[in-house]
Amino acid sequence: MRYLRLILICGIFLSIGLTQSNAQIFPKIIKRNSNTTPVVPQERKNIELRGFDQESYLRTLSTVTDSMIFENNVNLGKVRSIIAEDQNVMIWAPTNRLVKVSEQIQIDSIWVTAYEYFSAWDSKKIDIYDFDIKSFQDSVKIRLYDPFFGYNWSMPLDQTPITSPFGYRWRRWHYGTDLDLNTGDPVYSTFDGIVRVRSYDRYGYGYYLVIRHKNGLETLYGHLSKYLVEVGQEVKAGELIAKGGNTGRSTGSHLHYELRYRGQPFDPENVYDFKEYRILNQEFLLTSDTFSHVAQARARAYHRVKSGDTLGSIARRYGVSVSTLTKLNGITSRSILRIGQNLRVR
Repeated sequence: MRYLRLILICGIFLSIGLTQSNAQIFPKIIKRNSNTTPVVPQERKNIELRGFDQESYLRTLSTVTDSMIFENNVNLGKVRSIIAEDQNVMIWAPTNRLVKVSEQIQIDSIWVTAYEYFSAWDSKKIDIYDFDIKSFQDSVKIRLYDPFFGYNWSMPLDQTPITSPFGYRWRRWHYGTDLDLNTGDPVYSTFDGIVRVRSYDRYGYGYYLVIRHKNGLETLYGHLSKYLVEVGQEVKAGELIAKGGNTGRSTGSHLHYELRYRGQPFDPENVYDFKEYRILNQEFLLTSDTFSHVAQARARAYHRVKSGDTLGSIARRYGVSVSTLTKLNGITSRSILRIGQNLRVR
């Protein structure tokens, strides 16, 4: 009987977990004090959460970049490079690393054609923009230079005496300003930009360069003797780009300097004081009056035939083709010209 009781007691101890290996752990229960005041998280002050307002952003940005024209449908995710000539984009704000430009460009190790990357690109022609002067009735404020954004200006030569101004001369329009120099004198880029054209015109500019600038303008440098830059090369204002000369249709060593907006030339003396060797203002306002000479140039014009004149020489003088002359005057390329005869050239 004694042994039976001992066995029963041992069984009871084992069932309630006498050893640590069979012990059961129960969660600790904490009774909540009903008198405790619940903690309410405090609202953070002076924080305003707003969605991105693209129109407001563009208005603010356009006050800084007055030389650009913005549209309501600008896609901020597809901003072109600093040297895109399209005036509907923020050309001074680069989003890609441009490695090289020629007929092809490399952007972030991807090769594409230059025409695909820029809204317009041609390294052979001067005017590629198809800009209609008649429809241009707005005013465009061009920010010529801005040290805050890192682009500046320069005069094209060390000295800038004018030998022939912009305007009508020798029965034709002269679309630039001629500046005196000696062959071999340095020629400088007048603004930051990229070389778009490097070519030769036997009956006109001779060896010449066209540079597309960050401010939306282009400059042309004619009658050069030597190139010092390549197509697609980025240049800074004041950087040496060529040496002056007397090539092409020229009667003496000089630089033919042009300013162009979307392919259309205008008087450089609207921007520079060549006699005082300075730029007139940081900004320039383009209006329809800036291109009033284009309407005059496109008016009818006639040439009085002189001894030795041919259709070819007359065509080269007025910058038209022989076929244009024959159509305007109802003649053929084999027609005999009479001295004193009036030929319509435009």
